[in-house]
Amino acid sequence: GVVGIGGLGHMALQFLDAWGCEVTAFSTSPGKEEEALAFGADRFVDTRDADALAALAGSLDMILVTINVELDWEAYLAALRPRGRLHVVGAVPSVSAGGFSLIGAQKSISGSPLGSPATVGEMVRFAARHGIAPMTEPFPLSEVNEAMDRLRSGRARYRIVLENDLD
Repeated sequence: GVVGIGGLGHMALQFLDAWGCEVTAFSTSPGKEEEALAFGADRFVDTRDADALAALAGSLDMILVTINVELDWEAYLAALRPRGRLHVVGAVPSVSAGGFSLIGAQKSISGSPLGSPATVGEMVRFAARHGIAPMTEPFPLSEVNEAMDRLRSGRARYRIVLENDLD
């Protein structure tokens, strides 16, 4: 599973699809469903629907968290299979879970920053071979304030790129 179909999440969907994984995309934005499926998700879950999230109980091997907000961590842990892993790459303020949520089925929570230069190089070569690229939204540098407003409002799809139009 991939939580958050934004800048990191849309890339994760593409990589996981190229690796042959069956992927569930999680988002609070139902308007992203069509794009998530196009990026490689096999199914989409609107996380504002608690029943939809609960219906996945015990079904996922791994959940990759790409967002930077608090979640109902227990609900996501419940979606994991025994020995499943909740892995954080987004800058979430904190992650908390009850011990029994982890101990009973040997689930784990982990996190990681950017990989080593060798790992990054390998990922770039893999992306090139499989046509994986970010979806970008270009803005002229003279409209940087508008670009930042779009980014802050959560309306960017999915990476904003500033192009120099200044002399």
